[in-house]
Amino acid sequence: MTAAPDARTLLEAARARLVGRPRERLGDWAHARKLLGFGRAPRIVPVGEAWHVGVLLIADAAVYATGEVLRAREDAIRGFTAESQRERAARAAAAFRGGFAEGETLHLGWTEIDLDALARGVESGPLTLIDGIPSVRWSATGIRPLADYLDDQIALR
Repeated sequence: MTAAPDARTLLEAARARLVGRPRERLGDWAHARKLLGFGRAPRIVPVGEAWHVGVLLIADAAVYATGEVLRAREDAIRGFTAESQRERAARAAAAFRGGFAEGETLHLGWTEIDLDALARGVESGPLTLIDGIPSVRWSATGIRPLADYLDDQIALR
């Protein structure tokens, strides 16, 4: 019986299959600096890029769990029925101010997955080992082998 490939091997194979496909940029909050004593409006700036593969963001040298997906847009006066809509619009405007193009998709609040910890059997982000098989939790109750998940998600791209 052949041992199941580890998560690192599966992710390297996924990277090879994704070459040439579009990536999405990762954003993070910029530390506000004062200019002439005045604070600047909050900004979300680009800090990298990755392939968005379901609940994973696969970059060249790392893998991240997705956070919030936003579309950058210029700030405008809008009416909102919920405070959560107002806050989301403020984050989209902060991304636009930080250098993302109007309508560009970006990822905010992503977290790096520790593949070394996973190899030791410690769950990291949505990845876990079940009977030695790397698996992914893709919803609150859904979990499946990482190899199958990557195959399905890449086929959708």
